Amino acid sequence: MCENEDRKWQQVVNSDTSVDGEFFYTVKTVGVYCRPSCKSRTPLRKNVLFFNSAAEAEQAGFRPCKRCRPDLLDYAPALEIASKTKKLIDGYWGSRKQIEREMRELGVSASQLARIFRSEYGMTPFEYLRQVRIEHAKEMLEEPSKAIIDVAFEVEYESLPAFYRFFKKHTGVTPREYRLQRIEQAGERK
Repeated sequence: MCENEDRKWQQVVNSDTSVDGEFFYTVKTVGVYCRPSCKSRTPLRKNVLFFNSAAEAEQAGFRPCKRCRPDLLDYAPALEIASKTKKLIDGYWGSRKQIEREMRELGVSASQLARIFRSEYGMTPFEYLRQVRIEHAKEMLEEPSKAIIDVAFEVEYESLPAFYRFFKKHTGVTPREYRLQRIEQAGERK
């Protein structure tokens, strides 16, 4: 074994993402090739070969790993799931049932989804939904002709007191106070 292969082996053992794309390793016993960062169980060193490209590994008869997807240049399943979840929330923010239905189609558990979303956006999907609902409520409250109870129902609260508690908890003011502040600010700009 040469020094270069020793270095590559150590990068595989450490699941080093910084060298993804520089080389690929294969596992002779299962017939797959992987990125150095693959999180699958570390194979025995005697069963590993190194290749400079995915094409070389495939020409040697190896198939791509289904976990790390070395055949896709920018495969980021966690980012894809987090992004889809964010789009669902942005699109269906007013229908929690629709969001839950669509999220089940993503094929991950709620706790797994929360971890993935938090790693990408720094908050859980529920926290993001709450943030989106607050922003939409604020926009609607800036329309003086829209009744506060209508705003509450549109952001999916079944009672006005529950909406008031939710809004005050997250903004520090009641919906009515928020509306009055916005009207005053608009008057000062004129």
